Formats: sequence, structure tokens, C-alpha cells
Amino acid sequence: MIVDDHPIFRMGLAQLINEEDDMFVCAEAETVFEAQKLLAKTGPDMLIVDISLKDTSGLELIKYMRERKMTTPVLVLSMHEESEYAERAIRAGAQGFIMKQEMTNNVIRAIRRVLAGRTFVSDDMVDAFVGRLSEKEAEAPQDPVKKLSNRELEVFGLIGKGVKSSEIAGRLNVSVKTVGTYRENIKKKLNAKNSGHLMKMAIEWLKKINRE
Repeated sequence: MIVDDHPIFRMGLAQLINEEDDMFVCAEAETVFEAQKLLAKTGPDMLIVDISLKDTSGLELIKYMRERKMTTPVLVLSMHEESEYAERAIRAGAQGFIMKQEMTNNVIRAIRRVLAGRTFVSDDMVDAFVGRLSEKEAEAPQDPVKKLSNRELEVFGLIGKGVKSSEIAGRLNVSVKTVGTYRENIKKKLNAKNSGHLMKMAIEWLKKINRE
């Protein structure tokens, strides 16, 4: 099952998968809510999930599945920079992460690897994971953004895009007060002086991950 809110992208990915003799796309969804309903109805062998969906983060779908003891493997496929999101996706319970830019060349290999019960990330991410185990990496100062929870990171990214708190609340299906709590937690973790400073940090972070 493909969970992505871009119809043309879903069409292209489905075509790649359906060209394989032993695979076919049994369902497609644009939102986490839609995917939750289809999961029970179709019982897919695997999910391919984007991080940015119409209603909330794809990581929330993975969380929903793991809380309900669903063992269906998940491959996260996203435009988001791998260095920022791959580890979060794996920690959330995904079995793999691949950037959309690599889709044509590597997605079938990634799908087969995940279906075989193995983890798929790029060689660069494997090196990064191993590097963090070294003493030198352990002593290095941590990027403060990595302190944010998955939901806080989602709010942080929306702040950087100039989305208002009321709209963030609507997208995440939470109250404006809850969004305010997220903002305050983010400010504390990032040592932001005020809301303006937080906005500036969010914009700079988005520029940084888009350059990498």
C-alpha cells in the first residue's frame, strides 16, 4: 500500500511496482486517516509511507501501527533530507528509508530488502550511524534540533514555512493550546529567545536541510 498525498507520484511509483512479476499495489491513501481504514480492509504485506501527508506526519501512522502491535513492515520514502529523518523513521518503527530522488534506481531494491526482513538505508546513513557509536562522535556537541520529538519537529518545520498556530492545530488535529505548548517546548530545547527568534531558527533549518 502506498501512502502519499501526491497523485502523480503515487501513479509513477505504482507503475514501477506493478511492473514486477511478483508485486502489485493493493491500495493507495492520501492521509493517515485514510490509511488506517485501508490497513484493516486490504491487509497489505508492506506499506510505503511519505513523511509529509495532508493531515499529519507519516511517522504518526507508523506510531499508530506499532501501538496496535501491527507488524506490517514500513518503508519511508520522502523528499525530506535523509540525515534529518532516516533515524527518526527507524526509531519510530520503520524498516527502511529512501529519498524520493533515489526512487527510480533503488526503490524496488529497498522494497525487496524490507520484505526480506532487513533494514534499508543509504550507505551514507550506515556510515553516520556507525560514526555516532565512536567515542569521538559521542563527545561531539549534538545538533539541538535532534532533541525535538517527532511531533515537535513537525511543528518546527511548519513554523519555518510560516504556517499559523491555528492552521497547525487543524493539520495535526489538536487544539491551538496544544500547539502553543509544543512551541514553548521547542523554544526551551533550542534556547530560542522569543517567537521571532524561533521563526528565524526554523527558516534557517529548512534552508539547511534543503541544501544538503
